[in-house]
Amino acid sequence: MSGIFLGVVLGFIVWFLLRYLAGGLYTVNQNERAVKTIFGRADRVPDMTTLSDPIAEALNEDEKTRYIYPQVRVIQPGGPYFKWPWEKVYKVSVATQTLSMAQDPDDPSANQDGQILEAVTKDQLNTGLSGQIRYRASERNLYAYLFGVKHPISHVIGYFVSVLRERIANFEAPKNPDPEALVVTGISINDLRKNLRDLNEHMDRECSSSEARYGIVLDASLITEIDPPPEVESALAAINTAHNQVSSDISLAQATADQKIEQSKRAVEIETLKAQAEVEPLRQLNEQLLNLKQSGDGALLAYIRNVRLSLYSKFKSVILEAKS
Repeated sequence: MSGIFLGVVLGFIVWFLLRYLAGGLYTVNQNERAVKTIFGRADRVPDMTTLSDPIAEALNEDEKTRYIYPQVRVIQPGGPYFKWPWEKVYKVSVATQTLSMAQDPDDPSANQDGQILEAVTKDQLNTGLSGQIRYRASERNLYAYLFGVKHPISHVIGYFVSVLRERIANFEAPKNPDPEALVVTGISINDLRKNLRDLNEHMDRECSSSEARYGIVLDASLITEIDPPPEVESALAAINTAHNQVSSDISLAQATADQKIEQSKRAVEIETLKAQAEVEPLRQLNEQLLNLKQSGDGALLAYIRNVRLSLYSKFKSVILEAKS
C-alpha cells in the first residue's frame, strides 16, 4: 500500500515539474515584446506612468487627465525566461503592419469591403478616398495596448477616419504667393489632389497622440487617390483641361515677353558700349589739351603745328585760303 502511495507522490512530483517548471520556460522572438502579469496584475515600474514619458506631449491638457496608464516592465527578445504558475506572459508583435484606411476591423464588409472610404468635401461632393496606414504596437505604452483598450486598432482607425473626414470637410488650399498666377478656385477636389502631401502630413501630426491614447504608433499615412462622384468626373476633367490650356498659353506668352525684354536689354548694352567707345578718344584728347594748356601757350601751338604736319603728310594736295 505504501508503495502505491509513494508511486502516486512521485508521479505528482514528476507531473508538477513537467507542468509548472519545464512548462514555465518561454522565449521572446526578435520582433516581439512581452509583459508579465502576477496574479492578473501587470508587472509595473514603480511611480511611473505615461505622463512621465515624452509620448504624453502629444496630448492636450484634458486628455492628460484621461489617458494615464502605468508603465510596465517590458521583456526584451531573448530567453529562455521563467514564469511561475501564478504568472502569465503576454507577447506582442512590434513589427510594422499595413492596413487599408478604409478597412473597418469590426466590420470587414463596410466601406465597400474596405476598399473605398467616403468623405464629404466643403462643396458637398461625396468623394472616395483610398490609401494605407502603417502602424505598430508601442513598446513604450504596452499597458494601453494590452489592458487599457479592448481592441486598440479599432479605436485608432476610428480616430483616424474622424480626423480625416473633418479635414476633408474643411480643407482649404494654401494661398498662392503669386497673385498673377492662374488657378482653378472653388473646386475642393482639385485642391485636395494638389495638396496630398500636406494632407498626409496633417494626418501624421493629428494622429501622433495615438501612441499615448491607445498604445499604437501610426508610422505614416498614405492617401493615394481622391475620386469625385462619376457625374462630376467629366465636368471636372473638362475644367482641368481648359485650365491647363490657358496656363500653357499664359506661360508661352510670358516666355516670349521675357525673351524680348532680354533682347532689348542686350541691345541697349551694346549701344551704350558703342557710345562709350566713341566718347573715350574725345575725352582723352580733351585731357591732353588741358595738360598742354597748363604747360604754356607755346606748347599748345607746337602741338597744333605737329598735328597739321601729320595731316599734310597724308594728302597729295592741300588748298590754303590766301590771306588778303
